[in-house]
Amino acid sequence: MSTTLIKGGTVVSATGRVLADVLVDDETIVAVLQPGSTSLGHDLPSTVDRVIDATGKYVIPGGVDAHTHMQLPFGGTSASDTFETGTKAAAWGGTTSIIDFAVQKTGEKVEDGLAAWHELANGNTFVDYGFHQIIGGADEDALAALPKLVDEGVTSFKMFMAYPGVFHSDDAQILKAMQIAADTGLMTMMHAENGPVIDVIAEQLVAQGKTDPYYHGVARVWQAEEEATHRAIMLGNITGAPLYVVHVSAKQALAQIATARDGGQNVFAETCPQYLYMSLEDHLGATSEEWGAFEGAKYVCSTPVRSKEEQHQDAMWNGLRTNDLQMVSTDHCPFCMKDQKELGLGDFRKIPNGIGSVEHRMDLLYQGVVTGEITLERWVELTSTTPARMFGLYGKKGVIQPGADADIVVYDPNGHTSIGVGKTHHMNMDHSAWEGFEVDGHVDVVLSRGNVLVEGGEFHGTKGHGSYLKRGLSQYLI
Repeated sequence: MSTTLIKGGTVVSATGRVLADVLVDDETIVAVLQPGSTSLGHDLPSTVDRVIDATGKYVIPGGVDAHTHMQLPFGGTSASDTFETGTKAAAWGGTTSIIDFAVQKTGEKVEDGLAAWHELANGNTFVDYGFHQIIGGADEDALAALPKLVDEGVTSFKMFMAYPGVFHSDDAQILKAMQIAADTGLMTMMHAENGPVIDVIAEQLVAQGKTDPYYHGVARVWQAEEEATHRAIMLGNITGAPLYVVHVSAKQALAQIATARDGGQNVFAETCPQYLYMSLEDHLGATSEEWGAFEGAKYVCSTPVRSKEEQHQDAMWNGLRTNDLQMVSTDHCPFCMKDQKELGLGDFRKIPNGIGSVEHRMDLLYQGVVTGEITLERWVELTSTTPARMFGLYGKKGVIQPGADADIVVYDPNGHTSIGVGKTHHMNMDHSAWEGFEVDGHVDVVLSRGNVLVEGGEFHGTKGHGSYLKRGLSQYLI
């Protein structure tokens, strides 16, 4: 048992900011006090085991990244971050909880997929973790297993309208799963792209000799995202199930979500840092001396980064301001260029889809505060409070208040972070998709359940510290 006082900082929540001291006892926040308060004694700093000076800095709840893929099998390989390397990188960047995806494919049992992910994570994480369940083979056994997930603390599942032959579910399968979700309170998460249409376009492009990574973005047309998003919303409307659309990148898909929300439907959505900052022209179309036109493979993800000329990025920022997008996750699914991304040399369809961002989400979104895209309070709401509420963790995570886990970040607005390999890069990748990005702020101290993970530019965490988060039902429904 130990006590920590975080002194002199500005505590920022989703609803405001206040100068306050935060007292931590063991793993829990026990008090938020006015500076200099004597309610717990005249010389509180002298009575605690540790004092952290946060003068001139923000004190915020640890980040909750609700969409990561550690060790995900994809495209003949697996995501390069393990639960060990990925959660360590997350901690460096101020993220103290992740929700990863257990995987079930056609012919596999849901229970076996969940057990496999528990085995991968247990004893290997530096921060706390929970699971969503991927339903990639929505047969009767899989559908029967869905209600049992609630008792396991897995209160959300993901389905795919893309990737035929891998994860794809048809409308009938989605309808049946949503009917169960409506009855049980499970949150249906949807990868909303019309996969069969995309596959036809991609095949035609390759036949024309258009094989570079740039054409990954050309093939995954925005119409395929808008159409699938609308279809998922309508299936949710029929069943009454809550719907959460993952990694929204097209402004037209966002418009469908906004319309559904304006009508009072329980439809929610996230975007990711890459859809705020990256584009078809500058990133998928990038070239380098080392890789030539294949440089764009670093930015291959699905949904794709989209055209800046069409202003999708501006629409995503606006959606974050209007709350048509409720949160920012990473869809962290890293692959190295060597031996992984290069599997798609000569055919963009074979490039493993994914970008590594779990270390940088908090910083990248803070830069949006600096540039005036979002407020300081909205930053905390998007990166911590709403993810906790959306996925049944709020009160324990996502807030600085008595009784909450002492997941706390001291963030220096006068600091600076240069992102890139050899600078700020702890993910298990041979490149950084964010190479050269500069952030006018810095993660100074990170606590997970009262334990200091990062301080003074050094890592102090312990592998196995992270514990499994048995989640409740969503606390965000209307």
